[in-house]
Amino acid sequence: MTTTQSPEHPARLLISSSRKPISYVNAAKRLLQEHGEVHLSALGVACSSMVTVAEILKARKLAVESRVGTMLELLEDEARPRQKPKMEVLLAKSPEFDSLIAQEKDAAAAAAEDKAAAGKGKAEEGGKQGEGEEEAAAAEEEA
Repeated sequence: MTTTQSPEHPARLLISSSRKPISYVNAAKRLLQEHGEVHLSALGVACSSMVTVAEILKARKLAVESRVGTMLELLEDEARPRQKPKMEVLLAKSPEFDSLIAQEKDAAAAAAEDKAAAGKGKAEEGGKQGEGEEEAAAAEEEA
């Protein structure tokens, strides 16, 4: 437990070192879409993962840094209190965010249509192949 409690941000994302940074990107995008900003927070070795998440969002031009903070968090959950490094980054939606998300949705819809069309084409091909096999079997029976 911490002794210094900061008010919880409605779009707070706690980053862990046990998950890959890319797994947090979609959650951060959703929070940016809903709240207009996302508050990334990490303790200890997870700080490098958090920086990676922030840099991915910035490289994709989805977010811009609003604030970066570092501190030592006092943890009293064990026999003796100890301090762990803590890092927080507040990211806001970039001006291009909405258009980029719209492009991603359009691309995903087009990919889904292509996949459905490809699946339908394969099903029709499979039916035609089955018909040919039936005709060949009938021809063998007649001979």
